[in-house]
Amino acid sequence: MLGKREIGIQKSSKGKFRMKREGRLMQYRNNFYLCGLKLPKEMYLTTEVKKQFFSEHGGSETNTGSAEAQIALFSHRINHLTEHLKRNRKDFGTQRSLIALVGKRRKLLNYLINTDIIRYRAIVAKLGLRK
Repeated sequence: MLGKREIGIQKSSKGKFRMKREGRLMQYRNNFYLCGLKLPKEMYLTTEVKKQFFSEHGGSETNTGSAEAQIALFSHRINHLTEHLKRNRKDFGTQRSLIALVGKRRKLLNYLINTDIIRYRAIVAKLGLRK
C-alpha cells in the first residue's frame, strides 16, 4: 500500500486530507481515487455467487426462498463480515448488521428444527455450523 506522500495526499489548512494531483488513479487506505473521486470496490456477493448458492443448497437457481439456501447465503455474508471486523475493530455499524444476520440465521435454523430435523442436520453438516 502506498503512503500519503507517494500518492499525493496532503493535509490542508483545515486539517483534512486532500488530493495533490488529479487525473491519475491513486490508492489510500484500501480506497481508490480518480481525479479526487472515490471509486467503488468490487462486490463480494455477485449474482453469479448467489445463483451458485441457490442451485447448490436450494435445488435450483430460482428457488431463492428455501430455508437451506437462505441459511447458506447468510453464512457466507456472516463469514465475510467477520473477516471485515477482524481488520476494522471499531466499525460498529457492521458489527450491528452482523448480529442481526446471526439472529436471522438462528431463526431459520430454529424453523428447520421444528419442521424437519433431517433437513436441519443436513444443512448444519454441509455448512459446518456447530450446535
